[in-house]
Amino acid sequence: MANREEFKEFAAKMNANSSIKKVIAVMSGKGGVGKSLVTGLLAVQAQRKGRKVAIMDADITGPSIPTMFGLHEQVYASETEMFPAETKTGIKAISLNLLNVDPAAPVVWRGPVVAGLIKQFWSDVAWGDVDEMYVDMPPGTGDVPLTVFQSLPVSAIVVVTTPQDLVSLIVEKAVRMAQMMNVPILAIVENMSYIKCPHCLEKIYPYGQSDLSIKDKYGIPLSAKLPIDPQIASKVDTGEIESFEGDFLSEISEKIALLPSNDEE
Repeated sequence: MANREEFKEFAAKMNANSSIKKVIAVMSGKGGVGKSLVTGLLAVQAQRKGRKVAIMDADITGPSIPTMFGLHEQVYASETEMFPAETKTGIKAISLNLLNVDPAAPVVWRGPVVAGLIKQFWSDVAWGDVDEMYVDMPPGTGDVPLTVFQSLPVSAIVVVTTPQDLVSLIVEKAVRMAQMMNVPILAIVENMSYIKCPHCLEKIYPYGQSDLSIKDKYGIPLSAKLPIDPQIASKVDTGEIESFEGDFLSEISEKIALLPSNDEE
């Protein structure tokens, strides 16, 4: 297992006009499991509790944070720094799709270029005073997750999965990577876990009930399950995630609030 001290030489310097107390990375072993959704919901939950929140969209080739929050205009910059966009409720956000003139343009970049942009998001963006920054990671265990773990002072990780056995096996790779990088895993979130019948409110498990045994295997303290909910999908598609009232991740959000700040460690 790596010692975090070994990564000091790779650490990116925080922007001079930024004070970021906690960095929470949201990751998964593969795409399409709802990692960005969990990022958005955790950010909204924290904002509602009065905390100052930011999102770094590190999924450079598949950014979805701007769509989820209804952000469409490009961010602006001075000669020395960039300034994040702000959502309707004041969550600060940066994403490649907020820099591109054409958000639909494909990103055909090699790994080092993508990793360099992540460092720029940390060093060149004037974030201001932030209590919690959520980093929406790309899927897998490649260049960008490695860059985030080595370059940013990640406080904790939330891992996202779905009930299928294959996905659970793949997400185990993400869990083991986090352990290799010596970053604490705070929680695992199982998305698309169940459907609630609108008539009798019974929970239906289309993929079968899972026991989240990976949680116990790796000593992950918290877990949560998100349902298949058309209301969530509608809010995400229309850029209205901030108006969704579900509190599925409230326990995880409360534990994040209790984590020590970077300047306290």
